[in-house]
Amino acid sequence: MNLHQFRFVQEAARRNLNLTETAKALFTSQPGVSKAILELEEELGVDIFSRHGKRLRRITEPGQQVLACIEIILREVGNLKRIGEEYSRQDSGTFSIATTHTQARYVLPAPVAQLRKQLPQLRISLHQGSPDQVAKMLVDETADLGLATESLAQYAELVTLPCYEWQHVMVVPRDHPLASAERISLEQLAQEPLVSYHPSFTGRTRIDKAFAARHLTPNIVLEAIDSDVIKTYVRLGMGVGIVAEMAMREEPAGSDLVARPLGALLGSNVTRIAFKRGAYLRNYVYAFAELLSERLPRKLIEKAMSGDASDFGL
Repeated sequence: MNLHQFRFVQEAARRNLNLTETAKALFTSQPGVSKAILELEEELGVDIFSRHGKRLRRITEPGQQVLACIEIILREVGNLKRIGEEYSRQDSGTFSIATTHTQARYVLPAPVAQLRKQLPQLRISLHQGSPDQVAKMLVDETADLGLATESLAQYAELVTLPCYEWQHVMVVPRDHPLASAERISLEQLAQEPLVSYHPSFTGRTRIDKAFAARHLTPNIVLEAIDSDVIKTYVRLGMGVGIVAEMAMREEPAGSDLVARPLGALLGSNVTRIAFKRGAYLRNYVYAFAELLSERLPRKLIEKAMSGDASDFGL
């Protein structure tokens, strides 16, 4: 048995048992993939896949166990390569970060700049996407580290840790009636046209749950993934904005927009940092995590990755 056979089996499972797509992804021929898988099955003495003619139909029960072992073997092979790269390149490789627009725009600039000062030879690659896309980039090993508020904790393949807490704020033009209101209720907000995030982004789940708990239906007239876009439409009078508090930190004094905290109504959100379970983390990954939050020391991340940590706070 060899690593090529393992990769063919793994990729076939990822490609929904489509050998044509498997061969394309691995830049080889379909007959070559079929032959390698058959040879591995013969050597192991079990069928990894059940077949109908030449087509793969499903993964067998022993095949599920074989796949689990292959995942571990190929992950550790990848880790060996990363160890060699780290010590040969002396922190001059590429650090890939997967995150959402809000995190990339408002949270990451300072720690990224600090890391570059510490490691001027390091190349940093930012991949932006939805929280689900961030998680999948980690699972597929496209990224070393992920940062998002939604979805990450739902993936068993990932180790996630709380990074920081934040709240939503209401954003309105300075002359809007709610700008001077002493108290704001969910009932008031439910009567307003609202401009906020797409359901899969930036704590939108918490917004929806808060309204649902009061049996209210928010009038969302526009959804976006970009806080700056939301603020633009609020300025145009399209509705009352609900954005992450960090999206208002750079607004200048005397801005035409007024922000009011909504933490008492919507609760707090937790942005999480994530890594693929079992991955080898280079030194600069730990360094960056500490720049993101002082609650993420290297020892805590190492304990989480080893499965020994049971309580991470928050």
